[in-house]
Amino acid sequence: MLRRSPYDRQILALAVPALGALAAEPLYVLVDTAIVGHLGTPQLASLAIAAAVLSTAFTVFNFLTYGTTAQVARLHGAGGEAEAAHVGAQAQWLSLLIGVALVALIAGLAAPVAQLMGAEGEVLDGAVTYLRISAFGAPAFMLASAGQGYLRGIGDLRTPLVILVAAHSANVVLELVFVYGFGWGLAGSAWGTVIAQLGMGGAFFAVAYRAGWQRPDLARMRALMRVGYEIAVRTTALLGSFLVASAVLARVGPASLGAHQIAFQLFVFLALVLDALAIAAQVLVGRMLGAGDAAAARAASVRMILWSVALGTAFGGVLLGLGDAIPRLFTGDEAVVARAHEIWWLFALLMPLNGAVFALDGILIGAGDTRYLMWGMLASVAVYIPIALLALDRGWGIVGVWCGLAALIVVRLATCAGRFASERWAVTGALRA
Repeated sequence: MLRRSPYDRQILALAVPALGALAAEPLYVLVDTAIVGHLGTPQLASLAIAAAVLSTAFTVFNFLTYGTTAQVARLHGAGGEAEAAHVGAQAQWLSLLIGVALVALIAGLAAPVAQLMGAEGEVLDGAVTYLRISAFGAPAFMLASAGQGYLRGIGDLRTPLVILVAAHSANVVLELVFVYGFGWGLAGSAWGTVIAQLGMGGAFFAVAYRAGWQRPDLARMRALMRVGYEIAVRTTALLGSFLVASAVLARVGPASLGAHQIAFQLFVFLALVLDALAIAAQVLVGRMLGAGDAAAARAASVRMILWSVALGTAFGGVLLGLGDAIPRLFTGDEAVVARAHEIWWLFALLMPLNGAVFALDGILIGAGDTRYLMWGMLASVAVYIPIALLALDRGWGIVGVWCGLAALIVVRLATCAGRFASERWAVTGALRA
């Protein structure tokens, strides 16, 4: 059992509202799915394709949140509130530029991308419509990402939670009115989301504006882009690994792919709690290093690693104990359940390791050590992909693919733990060189 630590109160004060904000997004997707699902199967399929494309596009740019958090937290810890607001303002400018580019990119490539995802006929038409309408919300979504990064950096995680809950609540009302009241169908769902995103982006922009607005500063935006590039490569490599897993198992058979989908979606769900602790790590480590207190940053980091591993261990225990019941909540197909049983022990045993990886990832992002994280992730993927391909070639099936994912997690843990132990990440000062 974990003994009390002076850092526990700070960790909880940051992690709990962060968890609420993180949970708002999948809940919004679930509501969106429920509303559109009642229109018919083709509309639901269109939404599934469009949502996958939009989620991937937006996730690649999550550096607007993480990179901003790290830099603002350091400046906040050093007492540079005006300079922190300056970084927040430049993140907003950068988010607008990226958002406008995404409007053109998503709208222009909607049809070929949807076709690449396998859409055709009525499903293709619906996916293209949804993507082209949703593209208009991209600038607002990017503004919200940058705004969350700034507010997290100054330790304010309650305001993002309030804004996100309000935006997603408005989205539900708008979609019900547009889809069923006005009879706009799938297009109504997209317009409801866009309007809610405009309100969300406007709210985050207003917060940043009140903190202290600045004209565009190319030097500061370049610094954000450097960090952004490193985080984007890391994120893209991880997303690519999951796509490879799905692609391989689609060729193995539908039962294996179905079992993988169950385990993967549970993995994503449980990751919410671990990611909330990682966000707390980003804020605390950045703040303490900015204040010049490397010893406190190390001590708080150890505490967050312990908490994250403890939670991962608890999740693993629950998964092992309910290994027969949980898959049956998702499917009645005995072939899928059988494939799930083959990997369940491995899935459960990986959870404590995953807890350590999430915490270390947050610590190193908070320290601004994003270049190392990028190379560490690329090394992990370089180990994983050959194993996944061999699993297909040698007939290892779902077990082989998940052994590859286990290898990815182990390499990530080894690289991040090695860096943490070296203490080369613990660079103090307002900005990391």
